[in-house]
Amino acid sequence: MNLIKVYGSGCANCKKLEALCNEVIQELNIDATVEKVTDIQEIMKTGILSTPGLAINGKMISHGKLPVKATLIRLIQDNIN
Repeated sequence: MNLIKVYGSGCANCKKLEALCNEVIQELNIDATVEKVTDIQEIMKTGILSTPGLAINGKMISHGKLPVKATLIRLIQDNIN
């Protein structure tokens, strides 16, 4: 099982990224779970200075911006086992 984590306090871009991740894994039929991390202490542990943050299977992939869907598809495909 693959794990995609979206880091953010609940801002609009964080919510959009979470929804987009769920949409992409459904469309591509990928076995993955999307987890939202809103705890500020957990976010700070990752070293992210601006949200939203995106980690796939423990690897920080993106932070500080909302990737467009085509980019997100590529990021997920490139980092899923």
